[in-house]
Amino acid sequence: MLNIPTLRLRAESLTILGGLRSTEVFSVYLDTLRALDRTPAEFCQSYAKLCQFHYLNGDLGKLFAQEIHYDTNVLTKNPAQPVAEAVRAAADFDLYTINSLIALSGADFLDCARKAFARASEVFDAMPGFSAGSPLPFGNCDGLCHMYQKCGSGYFARASAFTVADGKIQPIARPDPIRLSDLKGYELQKKAIRDNTLSLLAGKNANNILLYGDKGCGKSSTVKAIANEYADRGLKIVELPMEQIRAFPSLCASIADSPFTFILFLDDLSFTAEDDRFVALKAFIEGGVAGKPNNMAIYATSNRRHIVRESFSDRSGDDVHVRDTLQSAASLSDRFGIEITFSNPAKNEYLFIVDRLAEDYGLELPEERLHLLAERFAIRRTGRSPRTARQFIMHQLALESGDQEERQES
Repeated sequence: MLNIPTLRLRAESLTILGGLRSTEVFSVYLDTLRALDRTPAEFCQSYAKLCQFHYLNGDLGKLFAQEIHYDTNVLTKNPAQPVAEAVRAAADFDLYTINSLIALSGADFLDCARKAFARASEVFDAMPGFSAGSPLPFGNCDGLCHMYQKCGSGYFARASAFTVADGKIQPIARPDPIRLSDLKGYELQKKAIRDNTLSLLAGKNANNILLYGDKGCGKSSTVKAIANEYADRGLKIVELPMEQIRAFPSLCASIADSPFTFILFLDDLSFTAEDDRFVALKAFIEGGVAGKPNNMAIYATSNRRHIVRESFSDRSGDDVHVRDTLQSAASLSDRFGIEITFSNPAKNEYLFIVDRLAEDYGLELPEERLHLLAERFAIRRTGRSPRTARQFIMHQLALESGDQEERQES
């Protein structure tokens, strides 16, 4: 293992993985190494922060590996390409340095502090410690390139789902885990979106998709489910709220530079022709000079096929004005190469969904009784829909749970 003074100089000299300097895990190590050249009090402060960071985060070897995964560097641009010898040597130097940092325990730091600050050695005897972390799963340049090639890299490696807030892309910590198998019925609709998504993942031509139709029929759930279905193949989903639409160009620029494939999700679109957001979105989608990235498709949902709501005034005035207004209103929908309709299910389709959900959740009722209750539930709600079917199943499960508790108490 490298001695600590040498390790400190190497840590100051990272090149390929120099981006780690901005990470907290690297900073707490480097600050503690630097403090060995200062005063005992400054060392104690830095060492205490390092201990606290260990106690909060556990194995820092895993955290270092994670930060390297999220890094963007010369190796992430095209990890499958041959690497120049100078770059390979620099990467090996950085990885050996980081592994040496990870191998340090609290006792190693305190031993060095006793030599640097002999008069304060009694204080160091009473200070807490921590264990060394686990080594990186990639010990050299070849292993690192293999990881980047297999798992991707950069900011979007942090999660499978993202949103935009205050103009910034943010990972979603706990995205909706729904899968296509959870969505019953609507097989033609699911096939259309699956086929387009597979084409996108294969790097072939893929269309923007507009999913429109009745409320509660699974439009948004289908988009989320398709993203979850292929997350292990590098598919990411970024939901762009309409109030953040001005972030569209910068978002596309970030996506274009990423090795991953993306669904840009626009949920529940509805505008008036005078809405500034409508004007901006229409300009951005395939209307700008840059265009949208090849590794991205836009999947949008709406309760109406023509996303822009018409008013009575839109149809008043001379023929040319009316035609121009209506064409402008329809032009946004025309930006979507595939339109998929989701309509409320007929009775037999609704009951099919109820039956499949009952099987999934282990709800055991005679079919005739199950269907009767499901129909009554739909009448009391907003009518038949997949959402109503799921709510009915949840309602019945809650009733069964309550009945079981009453029987146990009695």
